[in-house]
Amino acid sequence: IVDRAMFHSDNAYFLDQAKVTGNRCKLNTVSHTAFRGFGGPQGMMTIEMVMDDIARYLGKDPLEIRKINLYGGEGRNQTHYHQTVEYNNLKEIIDTLELSSDYQARRKAITEFNANNTILKKGIALTPVKFGISFTVQHLNQAGALVHIYTDGTIHLNHGGTEMGQGLNTKVAQIVAEVFQVDIETIAISSTRTDKVPNTSPTAASSGTDLNGKAAEAAANTIKQRLVDFACEKYEVEAEKVRFENNQILVGEKSFSFAEFCQLAYMARVSLSSTGFYKTPKIHFDRNTAKGRPFFYFATGASVSEVVIDTLTGEYKTLRADILQDVGHSINPAIDIGQIEGAFVQGMGWLTTEELVWDEKGRLLSNNPATYKIPAINDAPEDFRVALLPDAPNREQTIYNSKAVGEPPFMLSMSVWCALKDAISSINDYQLSPKLDTPATPERVLWAVEAAKAAK
Repeated sequence: IVDRAMFHSDNAYFLDQAKVTGNRCKLNTVSHTAFRGFGGPQGMMTIEMVMDDIARYLGKDPLEIRKINLYGGEGRNQTHYHQTVEYNNLKEIIDTLELSSDYQARRKAITEFNANNTILKKGIALTPVKFGISFTVQHLNQAGALVHIYTDGTIHLNHGGTEMGQGLNTKVAQIVAEVFQVDIETIAISSTRTDKVPNTSPTAASSGTDLNGKAAEAAANTIKQRLVDFACEKYEVEAEKVRFENNQILVGEKSFSFAEFCQLAYMARVSLSSTGFYKTPKIHFDRNTAKGRPFFYFATGASVSEVVIDTLTGEYKTLRADILQDVGHSINPAIDIGQIEGAFVQGMGWLTTEELVWDEKGRLLSNNPATYKIPAINDAPEDFRVALLPDAPNREQTIYNSKAVGEPPFMLSMSVWCALKDAISSINDYQLSPKLDTPATPERVLWAVEAAKAAK
């Protein structure tokens, strides 16, 4: 977790004069397991705070400072761990979102609103996300899959990933259906188990579809090639004359249903079962020199959040959120948008309401729904706009040129935290950058407001 926090302490910004050190601290509380992002969010928060502080010191809009410091341009594309940021579209995403969200006009209107209101204050912030995709422990970047085709044309699929509501099984089934050009309803996925696919990696690091999808595709392609070879031998045609289309296999001028041809292949003793395997290419990292390429590629996105706070109570509301996320060539846009919406709201909870409280003996006090506040539907933005970056296939050879969407959107919620700070900063005419620890509960917002008033 600390490693990933260090890798992501740059977020989207070129830091040529930075040295990043990670310290592991032993506390009197129980050890914590990984949360969505696995250290990445903590690292990103640090540099976003820096961007806000620089902007307030210089009297600039934080967006201007963020854009100046983005990766991009000659000599400005290498991370502090010496990985090149290839195929960088951060500027395109931010510029597009700035226009589509009407950021500049809203910034002007919010500044005027704050000048004319003493109790309610509004804030707005646009923050980018650049998140590395791969396990930072190299040997975990592997996956297996098992595919059987039965003589009635139905397909059994098993892979090494765990379905936990994120749509992994749906995406992997879509991939196999695409290989054979059959309806997804003909594919049945059994639960992950090591007697079918051994030595499975965790379903984490946003790599579930990347790894298991590629493994399933490899298994399916092996069987598909056997069917093509069988068709060429039996009907004396070239491989180019064998096509899989709309639940059928076309061999020259002949047409067979998928089930019919699989029955013929079985009768000819063609194996209709195969395993598949995939390992992520290109990745490496030398811990002794702190140099390498720990990530296969970067997932990118940006969000704009607008909030309003009550300076008398510290209460606040997220009024609107605009999100633009690069998911490459989306395998399933509905699933991807759902992941983005859920991640953003979950991130809001992490940054604003989910406060952990311990007593002096290290016992957790916030251990039930009355004391630990996760976000509910009323906490979601009243105006919530999510878009996928169009015509943006992943330039790396991922499964169907898609990009991961599990963890990256979680950090889009940083714009809510930055917008709260923007609202508080308006009390001092945007001259001071407020200290606002996370989670930014109403109490902490009120304390920051009081500190800002005291500094006037």
